[in-house]
Parts: sequence; C-alpha cells; structure tokens
Amino acid sequence: MNLKEKIRDIPDFPEKGIIFRDITTLLKDPLAYKYVIDQFTEYYQNKKIEVVVAVEARGYIFGAPLAYNLGACFVPVRKQGKLPHHTYALEYELEYGNNVIEIHRDAIREGQRVLIVDDLIATGGSSCAAAQLVEKLGGKIVGLAFMIELTFLKGRENLNGHEIFTLIQY
Repeated sequence: MNLKEKIRDIPDFPEKGIIFRDITTLLKDPLAYKYVIDQFTEYYQNKKIEVVVAVEARGYIFGAPLAYNLGACFVPVRKQGKLPHHTYALEYELEYGNNVIEIHRDAIREGQRVLIVDDLIATGGSSCAAAQLVEKLGGKIVGLAFMIELTFLKGRENLNGHEIFTLIQY
C-alpha cells in the first residue's frame, strides 16, 4: 500500500514555511489505518514488548491499538499539567518552539521492555524527551516506531542509537 498517497500536505501550517503532514486523511481510510497498525504489529510481535509508551496526542492513535495487539500495557506521555498523579517532566525543543511532557512516576517498572510510538519523527525532540523519561523510570527501550519520518530534519541523530522503525520517509 502506498501510504504517502493517504497523507495530505498542508503548506504553511502551523507556521509559514512548514509543510504539515496531515494523517487524518489516512485515518478515515479503514484499510490504510489497519495496514499501519498491522505493519507495526508484525514488526514488533516477537520483540517481547511489555509497555507501549505513546506521545500525546497523535501517538495515541497508533500506540493504543498496537499495545492491544502486542498484549502490552499502554502508557500515555502527556503535555504538562494533564496527568493527575505524581509525574516526571522534561522540556524539549520542537522544530518551531518548546514544549514540556510528563509521565506518571509509577508508569513503568525497572527493566520493563518499552516501545515508544508516535505518528511522526521530525527533529526527534518529543521522542528523545519521552525516551529520557522512560529511562529515568528504569525502562529498557526496545525501539521507537513512527508512521512518518521527516529525514531532512535528522531526528534519528537525536535518539542516541536506539532502533527506529518507520513506514514512510519524506
């Protein structure tokens, strides 16, 4: 399946000069959405994933069904102030600003095998921050999965040699 045909490009969003890769067009195609989840599931099914961590908000779209398919628990990483219990927080840079994400302090046990999932990797800021939070909790990162990779922003370089799996590259 050609997933790029399912992605809509929105020029100058959220700022002038940025091309936003809109996944809502893929999500409204049930066969394409199923294909993405199936591809992730097939790739990770034998890697003994115990925890799927997904970054708010679009990471949840792929992370939750993947966790279900893998028989793993699901842990949300959220924007600052959205999680109700004790958290660890980390600030990171976006390609067009800064943000802070948090994870519950009791979300991951020492040594658990963790997969981090998001819809897209650009500069790698949010994924790197999520990885640092997972490692702070003692999780062992098995890999990071993204539907889309913007290769020209070199986000892989910020992920400290972790295994990365992507379905589409721009």
